[in-house]
Order: sequence, then structure tokens, then C-alpha cells
Amino acid sequence: MNQPSLFDNEPDTPTRQTFALGDSEIQYVANAFTAREADRLFQSLLDDIPWRTATLTIAGHKRPLPRLQCWMADQGRSYSYSGLKLIPHPWNPDVLRIKARMEQLCEHSFNSVLLNYYRDGSDSVSWHADDETELGPNPIVASVSLGAERTLEFKPKVNLTSSKKQIVLGNGSILIMGETIQNNWLHQLPKSSGYTDPRISLTFRNHLSGEAQL
Repeated sequence: MNQPSLFDNEPDTPTRQTFALGDSEIQYVANAFTAREADRLFQSLLDDIPWRTATLTIAGHKRPLPRLQCWMADQGRSYSYSGLKLIPHPWNPDVLRIKARMEQLCEHSFNSVLLNYYRDGSDSVSWHADDETELGPNPIVASVSLGAERTLEFKPKVNLTSSKKQIVLGNGSILIMGETIQNNWLHQLPKSSGYTDPRISLTFRNHLSGEAQL
């Protein structure tokens, strides 16, 4: 007897593309979720996730992050960066469904996820790498995109004069950043006046210990 699907409708056959960034590699999976399923998940997360507006102190001034966020993880795995500590929320049922699909396509397990809600093109995340020591020496980081498409940019950590690389992340897609990406590359989601619709990203990681520091 066949097991019931985790999803209302089985996703279309995923389309996987692989891109080399020097000796690093990213994979982009379109159609990881059908448009109907991606839209349903977006609305569910928008309504049910306890979104938080975080404030950082930069050069003595308090500044709100240009996005809303939520940290979700196995019990006891808090996440800290720039003086901000995120306590893990319990797993949301739809996030677990997304996680199961992600792990199936990545062939890799995850125990934590940072959800970001970009309300429009004025919300962003600046250049960074997900290279915390608690992620291990060669972490695999994978991100699901729901809602409006946005452009993710990459640039190498050492040769900063080289040209940036870009990839457009569509609704219901998955981006898998391979083992050496975080060691060698920075990435950002820049502001864009051309985008007025919202987007939710779920960036899955596997923490090797309970406390993550950035």
C-alpha cells in the first residue's frame, strides 16, 4: 500500500541545474514544489510563523534588520550573531513538510532553519557567509524560496575585484550551496526597487552543537 504524500499535490519533476563557482558548486532545483503548493505554503508560513523584527546595535546605533525572521531548530540549539540571540521555536508542521522535501532532494539531513520574510524589494540581507564553526568545516546549506522571485548574488572572499555571480530564485525553488561555498564565497540578497511582492526564504543548516556564533 502506497504511503500518502506529504503534499496536497505531488510536485512536478524537479529540474536541477549545477553551477561551478571556482572549485565550489551550487545546485538550483526548480519545481521542487508546484506553484499551487508553494503559494499555499507561503500563505501558511506568513500567517503562522511568529515573525520577529530584530534590532542590532551598529556603531552605537540601534538599527532594525531590513527583514523579519524566525529561528526554528531542534531543542536547545540557539543561534547568536551581532549580539542578537535567537531561541529556537518548535518545528511548525509545514516547515517539517518543507524540510522533508528538502532532505529528499539534497540527500542530506538538517536540524535547524532560519526563516526570513522579505516584505518587498526594500528588505535585504547584506554580504555574509554561513560559516559558523558549529556548522563544521564544509557545511552544506540549502534554501527554499517561496513567493516573489529575488536575485541572490555571490562574490569570492579573497578576490573581491572579480565580478559577482547572480542567480534568480523562483517561487518553489531550492538552492543547495555545496561543501566549500561558505569557505570561499560571500552571498547577499540586495535591495531592489523593482520588487513589490513579498518573499519567504527557509535556509536549512545542520548544527553540530547547541550554540551557533557568528
